Amino acid sequence: MPRNRFMEGLGRAVLRLGGWRMVGAFPDLPKFVLIAAPHSSNWDGVWGAAVKLGMGVKLSILGKQALVKAPLFGPLAVWQGVIGVDRSAAHGVVEQAVMAIRNADRMWFTIAPEGTRKLVDRWKPGFWHIARAAGVPVVLAYFDYANKVVGIGPVFELTDDMHADIARIQRWYKPYKGRNHDVQQPAD
Repeated sequence: MPRNRFMEGLGRAVLRLGGWRMVGAFPDLPKFVLIAAPHSSNWDGVWGAAVKLGMGVKLSILGKQALVKAPLFGPLAVWQGVIGVDRSAAHGVVEQAVMAIRNADRMWFTIAPEGTRKLVDRWKPGFWHIARAAGVPVVLAYFDYANKVVGIGPVFELTDDMHADIARIQRWYKPYKGRNHDVQQPAD
């Protein structure tokens, strides 16, 4: 992504004004699936977008096809990295995400493993299926509302055991609390 010092400054200013800071760094890899948790508030998108702008990185996310085709917001959504998906297509959303990653020279694909802002008992395994099928690692990012930190954690190489991988990742996230949940992460 070409550097845009104005947008980087804007992102950093939003973080500063909100009292937030960024810790960690994105790995120097051409492709990965970035999971962001805990996801408990629309504010996560604000702070995540501020980090994205402030660091001058391009992160891709899935959105409804109608969003990227909308006359007013479509170009903005595409510029922000939204990939339009057709939920009625013969291939499901996971397959569409896998193909987008495979067909790109460089893609940092972002997804919330909970699949919602509500407290859930189990994470949706879509992120695992996408990363495995695309042959890319998972990078862990977190929102820590207690300390007003958005952080980038380790690169996580997946194994053949989806349940064990997800359990290990969820244990890594235990210290971090979302905005709207006293206990964000489900029990092991």
